[in-house]
Amino acid sequence: MTRNTDDARVLAPGDTIGILGGGQLGRMIALAAARLGLDCHIFCPDPDSPAFRVAKDATVADYVDAAGLKTFGESVDVVTYEFENVPAETLAHLAPHTPIRPGARSLAVSQDRFDEKTFLSDAGVPIADFRRIDSEADIAPALAELGSPAILKTRRFGYDGKGQTTVTDATDAARAWEAIGGAPAVLEARVPFRIECSVIVARGLDGHAVTYDIAENAHENHILKYSRVPAGVAPATAEAARAMGLRVAEALGHVGVITVELFVVGEGAEERLIANEIAPRVHNSGHWSEDATVASQFENHVRAVAGWPVTEPMRHSDVEMENLIGADANRWPELLAEPGAQLHLYGKREARAGRKMGHINRLKGPASGH
Repeated sequence: MTRNTDDARVLAPGDTIGILGGGQLGRMIALAAARLGLDCHIFCPDPDSPAFRVAKDATVADYVDAAGLKTFGESVDVVTYEFENVPAETLAHLAPHTPIRPGARSLAVSQDRFDEKTFLSDAGVPIADFRRIDSEADIAPALAELGSPAILKTRRFGYDGKGQTTVTDATDAARAWEAIGGAPAVLEARVPFRIECSVIVARGLDGHAVTYDIAENAHENHILKYSRVPAGVAPATAEAARAMGLRVAEALGHVGVITVELFVVGEGAEERLIANEIAPRVHNSGHWSEDATVASQFENHVRAVAGWPVTEPMRHSDVEMENLIGADANRWPELLAEPGAQLHLYGKREARAGRKMGHINRLKGPASGH
């Protein structure tokens, strides 16, 4: 049976959101949906997915299982996704059965770094200079144009520092190519950034969009460790970041939450922004919004994909989010006792090195800054 897949369809309380992916982001989307009277059905190949335990229904199947996707698509009223590496084939199987929000274009652009950078450049968003790399032989001439050192990144499937390496000079090309598995890549000029930050945008089905306050982000071992709001940027820089986020969401026709990761270069009057990458989904650097705003990124994502109006986040507190990675989560008894802190654990059964196990939001007092 083919269902109504009208792109303008608006859900009602009691309807079901299908979520592709069963990790912590899917879990937090499902929790936000439940508070708004919406059910969730999680589709994920991992039978121990933490999102399963907070959702009404779960399907354990491969992302390219045509029969499983058909049944899933017919059981829900809209589909969204918690990660950007969902195969294009998955959406093709689902499209005849249910609306998909955000749409396939947001997913496709974010899955390939060359396409992503081309899109950002075409949209007028400043980015680091880059070159397409299809073979080891492409590295040395690209490095001569960009300068060294530079960053070699696989076009697809890179996250948390995976699929990338620094190229120091032309003699390093063979080692770098081998380090990324000889996969199609991009070579990026190194950006001498002062801080990293991100802007999160929630855009509704009606095209209305809101932005969250800019977060300043700090990484350890290529994994986000802290997000702090307000960020240490000038007011004009914060407004420029908001404008970039809105431009990206509008150019994609995005419905839901989208994140633009940014580098801040220079200081004072010389401060400017360079876009790093986009994530067409709720994002780790927005977890602070659960406890420091009146509407978290997860609530606004649910509102958007349901066809409901997104709402102004209205931050009421300064906040620091700390990711709990691996054994960090074993500190939960002391974290629970910490004044002004809100603990969020993801229900993952095994704490492995580098694995995100939860986060804690530390409220720092009434909202200040940008």
